[in-house]
Amino acid sequence: MNIEIKKSIKPVNYFEAINLLEERLQRLYEKKENELIWTLSHNEIYTAGTSYNKNEIIDKSIKVIETNRGGKITCHAPGQLICYFVIDLRKKKDVRRFISILEKTIKDTLKFFKIDTFADKKNIGIWHQKNNQVKKVAAIGVRVSKWIAYHGFAININNNLDQYKKIIPCGILDKGVTNLEEIKNQDYSNLENILIENLIINLKI
Repeated sequence: MNIEIKKSIKPVNYFEAINLLEERLQRLYEKKENELIWTLSHNEIYTAGTSYNKNEIIDKSIKVIETNRGGKITCHAPGQLICYFVIDLRKKKDVRRFISILEKTIKDTLKFFKIDTFADKKNIGIWHQKNNQVKKVAAIGVRVSKWIAYHGFAININNNLDQYKKIIPCGILDKGVTNLEEIKNQDYSNLENILIENLIINLKI
């Protein structure tokens, strides 16, 4: 099957996005629709994965949406590129391999912009180190149902990092959060296309 590529220019409502993913998952399972890669952004929203703890919310006034994805608590907002997907794993049935594909895709994409990043086995996501400080630049949260992977990952480009002060991002106290603009001020307008291209290549390997 071919992979459908969907790009949304305006911010997408979080609940509408998740509903679309879950509907696509069922139709893909029934072999009625293709796999999906979907790039978009959300307006500010805090979401919590299945392993989050309520003490990771610092500002109790914020509204946190509990989701069925893996991972802990994070913030989505404008200035962040989100990549959702619905990908069939039934042929290979290897979730760890799939996560490695996502990690490689993000690292390959950022390497194009001369930014070195790394994955961490203990703390899922993609990290950047500068002056002995390790900060997360991309968060990954995946759910697998019926051997179909969905939800996705988010790369911080030029989002407002103050939003993360209201939570303990991903439940990690000793590391920070950064964005690409803070790491290196350059043109990232082509990042979306390079990311999609890399993901398609890596999924075929």
